Amino acid sequence: ALDAKGRFLALRASNISNVGARIVSLSPLGKGSALVTGPYHIPAAHMRARAVFTNTVPTQAYRSSGRPEVTFALERLIDKAAAELGFERVDLRHRNLIPASAMPYTNPIGAIYDSGDYAKSMDMAMAMADWTGFAARRAAARKRGKRLGLGIANYVESSTGTPNERAAITVHGTGRVEIVIGTQPSGQGHETSFAQVAAQYLGVPFECVAIIYGDTDIVSAGGGSHSGRSMRMAGTVIVKAAEALIAKGRAIAAEVFEVAADAIEFTDGHFRVTGANRSMDIFDAARHGALSVVQDNEMHTQVFPNGCAVCEIEVDPQTGAVQITRYASVDDVGRAINPMIVDGQTHGGIVQGIGQALFEECYVEPDTGQPLCGSLMDYGLPRADHLPAFATALNEVPSPTNPLGVKAGGEGGTTPALAVTISAIVDALRPLGVTDIAMPATPFIIWTAIQNAKRG
Repeated sequence: ALDAKGRFLALRASNISNVGARIVSLSPLGKGSALVTGPYHIPAAHMRARAVFTNTVPTQAYRSSGRPEVTFALERLIDKAAAELGFERVDLRHRNLIPASAMPYTNPIGAIYDSGDYAKSMDMAMAMADWTGFAARRAAARKRGKRLGLGIANYVESSTGTPNERAAITVHGTGRVEIVIGTQPSGQGHETSFAQVAAQYLGVPFECVAIIYGDTDIVSAGGGSHSGRSMRMAGTVIVKAAEALIAKGRAIAAEVFEVAADAIEFTDGHFRVTGANRSMDIFDAARHGALSVVQDNEMHTQVFPNGCAVCEIEVDPQTGAVQITRYASVDDVGRAINPMIVDGQTHGGIVQGIGQALFEECYVEPDTGQPLCGSLMDYGLPRADHLPAFATALNEVPSPTNPLGVKAGGEGGTTPALAVTISAIVDALRPLGVTDIAMPATPFIIWTAIQNAKRG
C-alpha cells in the first residue's frame, strides 16, 4: 500500500517454502521472512510464513539463505508499483529508504538493523553504472534491433551463525605466532584476514602469524563457517585473545624489569617501562615466560549487511537471448579487513545469483519423479564468457556490535542479483508489453513471453 505521494504504508506478504520430502532446514524461510520489508521504511507489515512438504529433494540453506527471494519479491513489487501508479522507480525507492539517521532501526517484523547508509549505496551504484547515460545506449541498441533494459535493486540481509567461537594464541620465542581457530575456510582467505587482525593488535609482522584450523587433534572448539559469521566471530575473539595475551605479556615484562605491571605499556609489539629506556618485544617476553592464552566468546547480536546493485541487459527479441552489458554492485560489509578478499567474494556472489536468475533449474518430471538435470551436462551454469567485468565498491559503515565493526561480506553479491537481473530484462521488454518474467529467464522463456505479449 502506498499513499498519493508514493510513501510506503504497509505490506502484506506470504512466504511459502518448499522443504522437500524430508525437512533439513527452515533457515531460508525464517531468515527471509524476517527481512520481508527490506531496507525500506514500511510502518506496518503482515507476514505469513509456511513450510510445505513435497516430493522433491530437501531444501538447505544456500548463499544468503532466503534473502534473495524476499528481495526479489519486494524489488519487483516496487517496480510494478512505479509502472502502474506513475512513479519514477528510483525516486520511489529513494523516498522510502530507511535514512542513516534512523539507525538502529527496528523493522515491523522485529529485526533490529544495526547500521547503514542505504541511500548513499544506491547513489554510488547508479553513478558506477552510468545511469544517466542509459537513454543513449538504449537508443543505440534499438537501432541494432536489440532491446536494452536497466534494473536496480536495494537489499538488506542478516548475519547470525553459531554464537560461540574460540581462539588460542601462542607466541613463540622463535618469532612465530600461532592462532588456533574454530572456523573452516572454503576459499574465503581466513589465513590472510585473520592474520591481519592478529598482526595489527599484537604489533607483529603479518608474515610471522600462522592460522591453524581444521585439525580436530588441535582445534577443540568453534562454530565453523556459515551465515557470514567467520570474520565477525573469529575477528572478535582474536581481538579479545590478543588483549588477554598482552596482559599476560605485561606481567612477564614487569617481572623481568622488576616493576609493577601497571608501569608497563604495550605499543608496536613492545613492552616498555613507562618513563624509562627499557623495553622488550613480544617474542622476548615469550622467551622469558610462557605466553599463551585461550579465549572464548559468545555473541548473539545480528548484523545487517546491505547495498545496491544495478544491471544492464541487452535482449534479442527475435531469439530471447540476453547479454549482460553492465553490472555494478555497492556493498556495506561494515569494516572490510581485506577489501580485495571481499571483492572476490562479491564477484562470486553476483555470478551465483545471476546463475539462478538466468540459467539454473532443478527440474523434476512431475509424473515420474525423474530428475532431468541430474548432471552438469543438463544443468545450466554461468560461465565467464556470459558475464561482463563487474564494477564493485564498498560503502563501509562500521557495525557498533563488535570491536572490528565487521558485518559480513560473503552473501551480499547474491542477495540483490535475482531481482536486479529480472528487473533489467522486464525493463527491456516492457515496451513490447511484457510485465513479468519467470526464473530462470532462459531464451525460450523470454521468447515465449514476447510472443504471448504480441498475442495480447
